[in-house]
Amino acid sequence: MWEPDPGWHALPRGAGASTVGVWRTAYGEQPVVVKRLGAPGREDPPELSDRTHFAYWRREADVLDTGIAVATPGLRAVVAAVEEDDLGVTITREWVEDAALSGLFVALSLGRFAGSALPRPRFLTVGQLRQRLARTERRAGGWPTLARTTAADVADHLWNRREEFLSLLDALPQVPQHGDPSHDNIPGRVGDEAVAIDWATLGVGPVGGDLGYFALTAREEFEPLVDAYLMGLPDGVAAPDDVLLGARITAVYTAFGRAEWALARVAGGEGALAGKFRHPSVAPYLRALQRQAVHVEALLGW
Repeated sequence: MWEPDPGWHALPRGAGASTVGVWRTAYGEQPVVVKRLGAPGREDPPELSDRTHFAYWRREADVLDTGIAVATPGLRAVVAAVEEDDLGVTITREWVEDAALSGLFVALSLGRFAGSALPRPRFLTVGQLRQRLARTERRAGGWPTLARTTAADVADHLWNRREEFLSLLDALPQVPQHGDPSHDNIPGRVGDEAVAIDWATLGVGPVGGDLGYFALTAREEFEPLVDAYLMGLPDGVAAPDDVLLGARITAVYTAFGRAEWALARVAGGEGALAGKFRHPSVAPYLRALQRQAVHVEALLGW
């Protein structure tokens, strides 16, 4: 059975259901990161074995093993070693130093990556936001915790019109996307290229989609991020209005989904739900939700 070395330093494991653990160590003088992915068992959700689903268990290993993103413009992966056994996969990659990248540089890089000629193997994610909303519908029937807040009416309108907005996303140009862009997952830089990690949701999605995800945690305002993305996007890929629509829909629905998830985790404890809005595990998601007001108004025509 595979086990980490006792001398390795444990790092945050991330949100992936198949991630057993992540550790930092060194081979000689070279600092490296070791990530262990566990193969799904018979009783695990079938989506973990679906190559096109965002939760596919070994996508990051496939991305790094094939090297399809090591030379892409805008974002690129580091070279890694991938070892497989009966119980899972072990990924070993070099440590990426934090370059304190600005949000505008990341947004520009996301635009460049969206225009890249990324190969299209069968293990790429397709329709990530649609899949996430389908999972929410299957598990909770919607956003029931948000229905207990002052955002209830807005959440209800968005949830009931989700198919309309998902269809708009489907009609946009479909481009390469990292799928989970954030400063944590895009820490490094080599020349004019940003270095990204955690490629577990690499796939194809609506233009502007990656920007919508990134804008939720970026320090910069939405409009300059859109401008930077457009500067990086090659001519002819999509119109500015397409980028804006893709980013808006992705940001709004992701912000509401994350807020529901954060609130649901604390809703069962003692005390009124409103008293938990400032909880450190909830407040960042509610602040991100509040920042979407102008985009909600634009989408719903209020």
